[in-house]
Amino acid sequence: MELLLETVALFSLKLAYETEDSSPILRDDLMMSDYEREVFGLLVRRGDVEAIQSKVDECLVLGLNAIGGIETVLGRELHRLAADFSASQAMEQLDAPLIALKDYLKDIQ
Repeated sequence: MELLLETVALFSLKLAYETEDSSPILRDDLMMSDYEREVFGLLVRRGDVEAIQSKVDECLVLGLNAIGGIETVLGRELHRLAADFSASQAMEQLDAPLIALKDYLKDIQ
């Protein structure tokens, strides 16, 4: 799950900060330091669903703003997927919405 969480964060930050004429954002970039696999791993081991959701939400807000906000077609779908993820109340419930977020973010890159 840690890799999946890190991937969602990475794709969100890519939407927000990566431009065509710049080098790509990678997992080991400084801006990913708060969203590394190890950070998520600690939260997963603790079972801290709220902290995981908060960290992912920070990135999703940046990504949502980058695609024009909730008023756009892409934004509405990202918002819906983010709401599904935020509605999860147990670790076991995070997988499906997290996979949907990852797939969607990858598709709109």
